[in-house]
Amino acid sequence: MKISIIVASNNKNLALAHQLNKIALEMGQTTQIIDLVEEDLPLYTPKVQAQYGIPHKVTQLAQTLINTDGMIFVAPEYNGSIPPTLNNAIAWLSVSGDDWRGCFNGKPAIVATYSGGGGQYVLLAMRSQLSYIGMNVVGRQILTNSSKPLNLDSGKEVIKQLINLAS
Repeated sequence: MKISIIVASNNKNLALAHQLNKIALEMGQTTQIIDLVEEDLPLYTPKVQAQYGIPHKVTQLAQTLINTDGMIFVAPEYNGSIPPTLNNAIAWLSVSGDDWRGCFNGKPAIVATYSGGGGQYVLLAMRSQLSYIGMNVVGRQILTNSSKPLNLDSGKEVIKQLINLAS
């Protein structure tokens, strides 16, 4: 199974993405981390799209996700919702071509966060948006913070559920 770990922030969320990547690799999965901060996609607006078209990075990302069996989304809570990097990437992907739904439709996803705040709002927002675009979001989620580090056994169980959904 090929798992893409999509991380929407640096620092603690990127570290969490690397932890989840290590667990998935130890479970024999093929993985890749997609760091949306490093992707540095331009801000999506219809005007930018009309003027410049779909950026090459977006078409590459779309192809990568089409060829992915399952995804793990790791993002911090931004003002009670999804960070701009993730929302922007999804906006670009949704206009990337006639087959854009192939990036998401029917694929299993895990939502995860390292949050300085509560973290529940971003998990709920990601769950809602990812379900809306056709993903099957695993019931269990990963919520970590400074007083609650990742429980490795829980991480393995959630990834096991992702693998089972993709099979």
